[in-house]
Amino acid sequence: MAVPNYTYLKLKMPGPNGIITVSSMYKHVYDCDVECIEYAVAIMEAETLIADLGQFGSEVPDAKWRVGTFEPAEAVKLIPVNPTIPNSRGLKISATLDSK
Repeated sequence: MAVPNYTYLKLKMPGPNGIITVSSMYKHVYDCDVECIEYAVAIMEAETLIADLGQFGSEVPDAKWRVGTFEPAEAVKLIPVNPTIPNSRGLKISATLDSK
């Protein structure tokens, strides 16, 4: 039994002691509209992400790969941390880096 008036942003409905009128302001309506649009966009992005993850879920991982392994994409060279100590620990850096 409620009657909305979108032009004046009012909702009128019968109540126990007469007509109940619910009003709003244009700024509040605009903010709610923006929030709804952002929510709809977030839902669409989440559905796209879920669909993309579904593709990757069907791929079988390599049996040799395990958590914590790191394979460099290019050639690396070992630089000793302390060059005065023979066989000391070292860092692996890209072999294509400039000597500077």
